[in-house]
Amino acid sequence: MTIDDPGGGTRRRAALCRSVPGALLAGALLVACAAPPSGAGAPALDPERLARLDRVLESYVEEGSLPGAVALVARGGETVYLKAVGERDREARDPMEVDDLFRIASQTKAIVSVAVMMLQEEGRLLLTHPVGRYLPEYGETTVANPRPDGSYAVVPARQPITIRHLLTHTAGISYGGGPAAEEWEAAGIQGWYFADREEPIRETVRGMAALPFDAHPGEAWVYGYATDILGAVVEVASGLPLDEFLRTRIFEPLGMEDTHFYLPEEKRDRLTVVYSAGRNGLERAPDPGGMVGQGAYVKGPRTSFSGGAGLLSTASDYARFLQMMLNGGKLGDARILSPKSVELMTVDHLSGLLLTQVDEVGSGFGSEPGVGFGLGFRIVEDVGARGAPGSEGEYGWGGAYHSTYWVDPAEEVVVVYLSQLIPSGGIDDHARLRAMVYQAVTTTD
Repeated sequence: MTIDDPGGGTRRRAALCRSVPGALLAGALLVACAAPPSGAGAPALDPERLARLDRVLESYVEEGSLPGAVALVARGGETVYLKAVGERDREARDPMEVDDLFRIASQTKAIVSVAVMMLQEEGRLLLTHPVGRYLPEYGETTVANPRPDGSYAVVPARQPITIRHLLTHTAGISYGGGPAAEEWEAAGIQGWYFADREEPIRETVRGMAALPFDAHPGEAWVYGYATDILGAVVEVASGLPLDEFLRTRIFEPLGMEDTHFYLPEEKRDRLTVVYSAGRNGLERAPDPGGMVGQGAYVKGPRTSFSGGAGLLSTASDYARFLQMMLNGGKLGDARILSPKSVELMTVDHLSGLLLTQVDEVGSGFGSEPGVGFGLGFRIVEDVGARGAPGSEGEYGWGGAYHSTYWVDPAEEVVVVYLSQLIPSGGIDDHARLRAMVYQAVTTTD
């Protein structure tokens, strides 16, 4: 019995499989409730130890701190765990299923970063190129330098913003909450949510260029609209709308049939509901979550394609994308990137730079020791300094709706964890997920 059913069959299937092994076939992760293959020294996750994750995830649902989630773990190309817990819609008592669709927010960034690398491989751009070469309004930009009295001076940027600056979040561009926040608010450009906008992303990005940024290029790690700007670069360099480029060049070749900017009507019943952790427990967002817009992904204008936070996806779809990265840019017969491009993306690019880490949205990067940043991914540099189970060279990130993912090349592990909880109220499920995955890592005798 397989989890994937692209032909449309029954949606409610295999939700109770605790450990779900499978195989990579024709570019897709196929999952079956059967025993995993074994062999001397082969990569393995002990199924009995991995099953401890069931109890951990279910405990968050039972105590009322998590509405529901889907967790997927793969090792050595085999999906060894796929589990849904809780409910997609608590009020309707609709159980969460493994193929439910989630707003993956900033997990979109990794996919658009891959698109940029594809264009470099085709000779359409270089990471060293100034962004102004593709988006002329970025030829000269400004920075808001704060004064002690709380005001700021607008000064010319010390150097042009490059594509590499955008990929590493060192362009100095936040989500509009920096020193010149009032100007960004007046321009109607703040926050990461774009699904309800009626203008193309290219026009929104054009408006950003006229506003003062938070730091000079190359001098600070500032998390914000950088990848949305890269989405506009992809459109100019490729000659295709961002949604079409991603669909034809990445999603279709990788078999990611459930990844969209806007949801097809026939998939509406699989879109999970967003909740917020409030004083009275879980409450249906957007009150008080904000920037949720539950209807816009279905009934919105379908005009704005946010490269920084706009995609919807499933755990299995996103695992295919990550398995492609782990495989050195290839899944099945689909070659998306060269191994050298993957290597460049997944090493630290901040080493040796004297960076001020500005993190207004709480991604955790600026406060986490032992990590660096590559081209679209957080990179683990020192496991001891980080103080959490993992491996050097591990890369990943997450999304605003309380999702996370990582790839551990040393252990051949891919992990995808999706939920819809904003704000999350300080829940520690991400850390316990990590502990449960690594306590199960073994090799077969």
